[in-house]
Amino acid sequence: MLRYSISLLVLSFCVACGPSDSAPTQDDGNNTLIAPGGKLQLAFEVNDAGVASYSLSQGYQVIIPASGLGFTFDGAPDLKANWQIQNVEKTSFDETWEQPWGEQRLVQNRYSEMKVDLMETVDPKRKFSLTFRLYDDGLGFRYHFPQQAQMDEVMITDELTEFTLTGDPHCWWIPGDWDIYEHIYNQTRFSEIDATSKRDHPNLAQTYIPENAVNTPVTLKTEDGFYLSFHEANLTDYAGMTLRVNKDSNRFESALVAWADGIKVKQKVPFSTPWRTIQVAERAGDLIESNLIINLNEPNKLEGDLSWIAPMKYAGIWWEMHLDKGTWDLASGRHSATTENAKRYIDFCAENGIRGLLIEGWNTGWERWIGFPDREGVFDFVTPYEDYDIHEVVRYGKEKGVDIVMHHETSAAPRTYEQQLDTAYALMQELGIHAVKTGYVGPIIPEGERHHGQWMVRHYRKVLETATKYQVAIDAHEPIKATGLRRTYPNMMTREGLRGQEFNAWSAEGGNPTDHLVVVAFTRMLAGPIDYTPGIFNLSMNPYKPDNQVKHTLAQELALYVVIYSPLQMMSDLPEHASGQPGLQWVRDVAVDWEQSKVLNGEPGDYVTIARQERGGDRWFIGSITDEEARSLTLNLDFLNNGQTYRMVVYQDGQGAHWEENPTALEIEERQVKGGDLVDVQLAPGGGVAIMLEPLSQE
Repeated sequence: MLRYSISLLVLSFCVACGPSDSAPTQDDGNNTLIAPGGKLQLAFEVNDAGVASYSLSQGYQVIIPASGLGFTFDGAPDLKANWQIQNVEKTSFDETWEQPWGEQRLVQNRYSEMKVDLMETVDPKRKFSLTFRLYDDGLGFRYHFPQQAQMDEVMITDELTEFTLTGDPHCWWIPGDWDIYEHIYNQTRFSEIDATSKRDHPNLAQTYIPENAVNTPVTLKTEDGFYLSFHEANLTDYAGMTLRVNKDSNRFESALVAWADGIKVKQKVPFSTPWRTIQVAERAGDLIESNLIINLNEPNKLEGDLSWIAPMKYAGIWWEMHLDKGTWDLASGRHSATTENAKRYIDFCAENGIRGLLIEGWNTGWERWIGFPDREGVFDFVTPYEDYDIHEVVRYGKEKGVDIVMHHETSAAPRTYEQQLDTAYALMQELGIHAVKTGYVGPIIPEGERHHGQWMVRHYRKVLETATKYQVAIDAHEPIKATGLRRTYPNMMTREGLRGQEFNAWSAEGGNPTDHLVVVAFTRMLAGPIDYTPGIFNLSMNPYKPDNQVKHTLAQELALYVVIYSPLQMMSDLPEHASGQPGLQWVRDVAVDWEQSKVLNGEPGDYVTIARQERGGDRWFIGSITDEEARSLTLNLDFLNNGQTYRMVVYQDGQGAHWEENPTALEIEERQVKGGDLVDVQLAPGGGVAIMLEPLSQE
């Protein structure tokens, strides 16, 4: 095979071996389950006291030792002992379904299933069931309570699901905050997790961390070499789950976000809980390639023509407010969302093949949107400021081939938003606007409710269902976590749910750390698409924020369009900063919807390389990023058509590139390669590489 060398740095690179897979694969009894490929094995047990547990293993290696299950209730006996198995039913399933958009077009959904029906042996003899779905890359399980005389309405005060660990694994985690996910990721041993030390956050408008718990997805690397991720799927009419850290028992325990009155979940029977998920991999990149979370959701409920759900790149009247060049509100005298400014951005989008334009600060109410306790009724979602002609902006955008992306900031007053939902979305339908960015900055009104509790889970779903009715796609900021709902409602396109790009502009902590995104790829991104808003060319932010800086190189910023997945991908910098930049050609070229995706290498917190093939075409795009360490990686192009010649365009760290000392050094090279070639790439400290591979016609 041919080998091509790109750039100048030469560093060593080693590949770690995964755990052994030698193992028995036979079904040892009625209450065990074997994954379709034969490696993973689940065991369910009820002991003599009627206490139930499950365990997960691969061959002779225990991955999850015996872990408990159950509930406590308000006004009813606990459900954690005296269980008796009534029936066990095993089935298998294998289908391939097509995503309307996504990291890949075709998704295999293949699992072994075991449904265990249970009943209490003592009064009130409640009935319930557990369903386990075992995939080759992990486990999903959920509780179900059927209609029965013994139960009507339940008030859950705690869910007793446990995830017992082996040894003292490395963990990549953020605190179990009931209000926000915008924390810096920590890397510690399980025994060193201290989430309560993260309570003081000068840059967070809302935060509540009641105990030592972590949010999900949380990713682990065990002493046996397994990579694990704990999360949940299909979060529907239930509280979001954090994971309590029980160091004495060496386990995570489900810790649900409460209502204002302290109850965790209020439900009528029958109901099912969300799926509790454990993803298992011997190679870190397999966590990213896993489809377990999305497969555990119901199939697409939307019917008819879905062309209004459109993956696209978009720009925005947004970054200039974070730079303090302008403001959201009119009263400041520096209002950014004017008709004139919107047309300037539309011209930029049209010139550069950027399909959408987000406009923030267009509607009345921004003078009292944050920091005020009386935010109810402040925002009007149909009335523009007097210097913004919404009909003219939409008309001009259509003339130029640029779609407007609506913006609805609720200031965490969801009741005000719900009162205007139909009116606001009807206006969008009238204007032909099919995408909206929603926001929920600040403590939730009414006081005591939390962003991640059942009260808000219901609100987020109501917004999504209303948007569906008016053919609008959602980009949710300050959201509830992604749990794969995009399969059921593909207009739930993307969301924030992490410490985003804006922290680089105004964080007192100095912005996002250099390793932030190489952790995000193996944690938050496992849940679903991320609106991280890449596309900053002026990394130093001069002259607006000279004390702030994006802590990676320009080549890495370009690589994010491939590494950090979203079907709505922003070009976030100001037009005057991006225009004339050689790297802008990459933004014009890179796709946002994919036929397939492959993780070529990676290690959480260190580096990652992802290759994606554009949907409906033959071009491939590769993004590779590293932390503060320079790296030399070899990329195997065996995913390309064997023998096919490709034009390879490489955007790489230039001579002397360094995230702090020389972040904008960028070199662009072009050459030819073939499928199966090996390509060496060198990443500067905090650097990256972005590659386009375009097949050439055969002679």
